[in-house]
Amino acid sequence: MKVLGVSGSPIKDSNTDKALKAVLEATGLETEFIKLIDYKVEPCRACLGCVNTNKCVIKDDGVMLAEKAKEADALVIAGFTPYSTIDARTKAFIERLYPLRHKNGFMAGKPGAAIITSAIPEGSKELPPAADMGINAVMFYMMEEGMRFVGSLKVQGNVPCVRCGFGDDCKMSGLKMMYGEMATINSVGIKSFESSPENIEAAKNLGKQITEALKS
Repeated sequence: MKVLGVSGSPIKDSNTDKALKAVLEATGLETEFIKLIDYKVEPCRACLGCVNTNKCVIKDDGVMLAEKAKEADALVIAGFTPYSTIDARTKAFIERLYPLRHKNGFMAGKPGAAIITSAIPEGSKELPPAADMGINAVMFYMMEEGMRFVGSLKVQGNVPCVRCGFGDDCKMSGLKMMYGEMATINSVGIKSFESSPENIEAAKNLGKQITEALKS
């Protein structure tokens, strides 16, 4: 059995990537890691040119990636949440899986999971529930395709302001919005997947859940 993991994060060796790789490793199965920044994937054009062939008419890497999803036994989709919703690359990938639906339902019955990295602190009452919105985008895709959504993982990410060079002084700083007016790069710190025992354990558990779903 093979598990396909797809990361929409454009950052090299990002928290999203690390979390996804940890989940894949925990399955104990054959896996493949895909980083979407390495491919060209346009969003769906809603032309319905795929109805009779189950293949998209757009000549880019989306066709090949959809075939990988079709051939895999389980799918883990990992993204992040710019502007409190799932990122464009991950969304485009999901849209390009639409050709697999017609007449055959090639994704139906497969276990699936979501990993979402968000800079917004979990439980913030004044900010959007970005991580939940990202998970829902993946979960509802899988629900509509008849997949078995086995679970999700939320990862604490970093607002870009921590590395832009102006995060402490900019009046539009996301640090101030998320952590308060007195927040600084030093006080907030850099969040890393590997420094969170809770995330590491959750990733292992999610990987095991995928394996159990495949064996059931």
